[in-house]
Amino acid sequence: MVAQARERGLDLTGPDGLLKVFTKNVLETSLNEEMTEHLGHEKNQADAERESANIRNGTRQKTILSDAVGEVPIEVPRDRDATFDPVIVKKRQRRLGNVDEVVLSLYAKGLTTGEISAHFADIYGASMSKETISRITDKVIEEMEEWQNRPLDAVYAAVFIDAVHVKVRDGQVANRPVYAAIGVTLDGRRDVLGLWMGTGGEGAKYWMSVLLDLKNRGVRDTFFLVCDGLKGIPEVVANVWPQAIVQTCVIHLLRNSFRLVSRKHSDALKKDLKPIYTAPNADAAKNALDELEDKWGARYGAMIRLWRNAWDEFIPFLDYDVEIRTVICSTNAIESLNARYRRAVRARGHFPSEQAALKCLYLVTRSLDPTGTGRTRWTMRWKPALNAFAITFSDRWPAAETY
Repeated sequence: MVAQARERGLDLTGPDGLLKVFTKNVLETSLNEEMTEHLGHEKNQADAERESANIRNGTRQKTILSDAVGEVPIEVPRDRDATFDPVIVKKRQRRLGNVDEVVLSLYAKGLTTGEISAHFADIYGASMSKETISRITDKVIEEMEEWQNRPLDAVYAAVFIDAVHVKVRDGQVANRPVYAAIGVTLDGRRDVLGLWMGTGGEGAKYWMSVLLDLKNRGVRDTFFLVCDGLKGIPEVVANVWPQAIVQTCVIHLLRNSFRLVSRKHSDALKKDLKPIYTAPNADAAKNALDELEDKWGARYGAMIRLWRNAWDEFIPFLDYDVEIRTVICSTNAIESLNARYRRAVRARGHFPSEQAALKCLYLVTRSLDPTGTGRTRWTMRWKPALNAFAITFSDRWPAAETY
């Protein structure tokens, strides 16, 4: 492959030159596979009894401009009937970003640079060094830093926060929390506000720096901040956004409750817990909790204590309409994001540096919802709640209209 490239005049000096050869090989291999599918037979292996007389008819030269390596001359196969319409390099297409995007997509799915190199060797029969793959992925670092420091909206309907743990090799492999925040804008859009690498375990002290960073980037208010009940969060939020309401995740409370009880009592407890989180107001919820304690307190005192310790952060959503309750009673909005992060992290095992971990998680974030279907569905689900928000928090709504 390299010798043929030199014969065709390709510059092989430096890693970009080798990447240019690789790009050329990938494109020509894919084009030939497309031609085989179009004609229904391999080169020089046409069935004599086939209905169509269409066969290969040489190639034509074409130069593609790649953002990664500049101009790449390729040979595009032709057919005798001129009906071949390639997909990977379309007719009259002059610019290409496919190889870079494939590398970034595979990296976002958690593959290591070595695994990506082996993948290309298996699929295209051409090798790409781990160093070259690393250089391609490093090109998103500047984009990631710009994204992390971009200005944000002044007011969000709700901000969901959570942390996911990754393994980073810093002398020795250790668990490190990566703090993530999702904001829901006043027109119903979901926006990943940022990713922050912490040290040690997840704690309220570091969340203070995260929230201050959001405030410094323009977020002056949010109606609700939804979290999983981390100790110390209400005090942290009060220092940053005094009017924000801290809501603990009801799903986490229920999940933690059932960890403390025997399986044979779980069905009965489901029925007895439901009146608490579906209560019409805080007083009714308090009465339901008292009844739960009378019935189960002697057997499951730890579960009752769990609810009482989280009570002040549990009851806020009970003061609002059912439309608002539905969207702020859990951290499902960010749990689904963390599930994508964990999938990529598990595939990698551990990362050589903080930057490598953040780069992988940023690429996962960038690849979310490529078709926009999820974004549309999310916005439609939030519309009823936003109407309720606009009326309930009309004094804090930034628009000129009064609701």
